[in-house]
Amino acid sequence: MTTKGALQGRKVTVVGAGIGGLTAAIALARRGAQVTVLEQASELSEVGAGIQISANAVRVLDALGLAPALADHALRNTGVRLHDAAGRVVLRMDLQQHRPDARFLVIHRPRLIDILQRAACDAGVALHLGQRVATPPAGLVIAADGLKSPLRQHLNGQQVPFFTGQSAWRATIPDAAADHAVAQVFMGPGRHLVSYPLAHGIRNIVAVVERRDWQDEGWSHADDPGNLRDAFADFGGPVPGWLAQVRQTSVWGLFRHPVATRWHDDRLALLGDAAHPTLPFLAQGAGMAIEDAWTVAACLDADPDTRAALARYQGIRQPRVTRIVQAANDNARNYHLQGLKRRAAHGVLRLADRFAPRLMPGRFDWLYDYDPVTDCP
Repeated sequence: MTTKGALQGRKVTVVGAGIGGLTAAIALARRGAQVTVLEQASELSEVGAGIQISANAVRVLDALGLAPALADHALRNTGVRLHDAAGRVVLRMDLQQHRPDARFLVIHRPRLIDILQRAACDAGVALHLGQRVATPPAGLVIAADGLKSPLRQHLNGQQVPFFTGQSAWRATIPDAAADHAVAQVFMGPGRHLVSYPLAHGIRNIVAVVERRDWQDEGWSHADDPGNLRDAFADFGGPVPGWLAQVRQTSVWGLFRHPVATRWHDDRLALLGDAAHPTLPFLAQGAGMAIEDAWTVAACLDADPDTRAALARYQGIRQPRVTRIVQAANDNARNYHLQGLKRRAAHGVLRLADRFAPRLMPGRFDWLYDYDPVTDCP
């Protein structure tokens, strides 16, 4: 890891011990900072769900020395398959063939949190649980305090999110052990379902439906699995078998938030969902936070002028995350097409699958080929 030295011995407080906060703590500590993490939860118990980490974010985790731990607990995601509601293949995207040197991973979120926590402790980070932070503490502060960040409000004022008219279920089920993963998306009118295997015999399921009522944001709303099964009762392929195994599920409303206009002042910077919440339709929420973590640490280490360093951080990150958030918004619409638009779109995808298999994976070269480590060393 390249280090310029401006962080050497400097005290930094990271608010939030999620994926972005812990990654930032590691990146800052590895550059010589004295890092304290404040987390409002009394224990680091993450929702038992899966997460996709694409190659752009994996490059950061590798640079932080986490590849061996990831190898023990993550599967390599080799591709994405889009299906219609009946289960018929619409498009196949072979990630491994298109980018043979890039690693796309899927991992059980609690295992990733455990890997990051261990690495943070090894780097000398002090972690304090049960610490609710409503206003910025003294000194340099990185706010990784999530979707409902009080520190975002401190910089940007009160903002009201927009309900998308969609709600999502999340569940895991037992599944046979696999040595790699393929993410499968099943698309129907007004709804879709995503599933992929995880290491250690688990399968992850996320299902989204358009509905007029909604739940509050967050993952803490338990729901009857029968509601999930009813919403996707006419889906085919492996979906009925997967949903028959669901014993517990959570449901939450999907809200659209603007990317924050103001990310920093002279000693406070926003990171991850606190700066740019996203809909879960491009699997980049964690990836953007991981990229942020590397970039803010590198910028602070390169420039002793904190305000200038944080301005550079926002200048690097804001255009990219804005594009990613918009791409996720677009997928929310494309997955749920109905009638003639749906048939036409699926027809185009099937033609691309047959005659131009590299066309669709190439549309996201700007996303997956990006390397935060070399962009901001």
